[in-house]
Amino acid sequence: MENEVKNTEKKKKDENFLFDLLKDILISLVIIVIMINFIAIPVRVDGTSMYPNLHDGDFGFSGIFTKWFGIDRFDVVVIDSPKTSSRIVKRVIGLPGETIEYKDNQLYIDGVEYDEPYLDESAITEDFSVTLADDEYFMLGDNRRVSRDSRYYGPFTAEDVMAKGVLVLWPLGNIGVH
Repeated sequence: MENEVKNTEKKKKDENFLFDLLKDILISLVIIVIMINFIAIPVRVDGTSMYPNLHDGDFGFSGIFTKWFGIDRFDVVVIDSPKTSSRIVKRVIGLPGETIEYKDNQLYIDGVEYDEPYLDESAITEDFSVTLADDEYFMLGDNRRVSRDSRYYGPFTAEDVMAKGVLVLWPLGNIGVH
């Protein structure tokens, strides 16, 4: 009789453990779905187009909610557009309605000269000029020689921007906010 009681108690503990485990898994999945749809998306940098600020293989998160506060010049953004074959990480250079011009490796926006302190000293941007429509943004990679960006894809819209800013968590040597 005592063994039957022990077996019944063990069976109840096993059932409770299984129920608790399934409940924890379900709650975790709901939290993950909420996080990647409303709070932050995982980001893995693929390639060297954002060097020296972001490196190939950097992994972290980008804030979805932060773009609700507006897209500003020089923000680092994650773009998911039908123009691209995958998500890309770029820097906002031009805002809607502006004329963006590079002349002799210098950025001019609506005729005003801008410094770009985030660029490597050896960065070279070929001369070009573009005027944006009222709903367009011009995005460039920090490593201009290898970046496929608005010079290749054309301007992007606010709807193409999934998230803003990148918090790099891995590798540990690259931890930081960009």
